[in-house]
Amino acid sequence: MELGNQIKKYRNQLNMSQDELAEKIYVTRQTISNWENEKNYPDVHSLLRLSSLFGVSVDELIKGDLEMMKETIKGQSYAEEDIKRFNRDGAIFTVLMIAMVILPVPLATFFGWIGWACWGIVALFTMVLAIRVEKQKKTFDIQTYREIVAFTEGKKLDEIEQIKEEAKRPYQKVMMPLIAGAVAFIVCVLIGGVIILLRHIGIM
Repeated sequence: MELGNQIKKYRNQLNMSQDELAEKIYVTRQTISNWENEKNYPDVHSLLRLSSLFGVSVDELIKGDLEMMKETIKGQSYAEEDIKRFNRDGAIFTVLMIAMVILPVPLATFFGWIGWACWGIVALFTMVLAIRVEKQKKTFDIQTYREIVAFTEGKKLDEIEQIKEEAKRPYQKVMMPLIAGAVAFIVCVLIGGVIILLRHIGIM
């Protein structure tokens, strides 16, 4: 592998330390060290930044590592089919979640136990989709809102952005259920208020 030697050579030509180079291309010093010690490869964005900073073409930078780099880059790209599946499942889950929150009071009011049975079916499908979406999130290591948006657009966050997002994960895991619960409560209160109003004026 020549890439590690190439990065080290061009870095030394610019009289830059690993810390300085890391700052220039938005990665950590440890990442630069791993590249130079041939432990892993830069992603596409990092390659382009290195190429621009060193004033050489990407071809010149990677030289004999071209085939290996192609395989690495391919592995770092999200498959279009995976993105489409995640977007589809996410959209269906969102619709079912909204239906699960909005429907219980009207269904129970107008149809009694049959309404509750219909709501139970909606809730069951919602849980199935929720499990499927969670599995996909774990597979692609996307948890925060920004990570999910980047994934749905077929993009990857650079290393610094990824570190920042990983730091947000514990907080977002706590906040999301609280927000969902608050929204569900508000919707149920509003629906209940509408039904009481309709009964009061004699429509129901």
